[in-house]
Amino acid sequence: MKTNYQQALDGILSRLREEERRPTLLLHACCAPCSSYVLEYLTAYFDITLYFYNPNIHPREEYDKRLGEVEKLLRLAPFGRGVELIAGPYDDEAWLEVVRGREGDREGGPRCALCFEKRLASAASLAAERGADWYCTTLSISPHKDARLLNELGERIGREAGVPFLPSDFKKRDGYKRSTELCAEYGIYRQNYCGCRYSIWFD
Repeated sequence: MKTNYQQALDGILSRLREEERRPTLLLHACCAPCSSYVLEYLTAYFDITLYFYNPNIHPREEYDKRLGEVEKLLRLAPFGRGVELIAGPYDDEAWLEVVRGREGDREGGPRCALCFEKRLASAASLAAERGADWYCTTLSISPHKDARLLNELGERIGREAGVPFLPSDFKKRDGYKRSTELCAEYGIYRQNYCGCRYSIWFD
């Protein structure tokens, strides 16, 4: 049976409202555009630490630009207040080793799954280290990202790390459209490729 991840999230958020509780959430951020709507949505329910860990981004100047845009979003948007930002290491060589042999894969193929897994594993590890109640990623807001794959990876990695993955498909309910509106409102740079050197070739 196909899982409706938005409905699963609705159920969790409904329980939190009933319990009048604000858990902590370690949210992996892939970029400012994707983070915009997700933060606007989830800061109503969670105390959020935003974790920018994207060693896939190439070149380094693009990485620095995208990190700067996340910082700008948190500075300008009201929902950014109180959100802690952690920038992970830019371990480009380690990422290249993870995807070695998959350089020719099309976007959305096995290389991307390996990339998601590396970033989610880092986020889950940090969430466990900090004692977060949940962890999640902004990646599912993209129309080009497979929410089922992200949730299945997130759940498995979360079990291994001892921290639950927050089910999500943020593109639902016009989440992607809202992210474009927020980017226009705050003057946020919207990149034209996913991030890695191989995605440049195919875009």
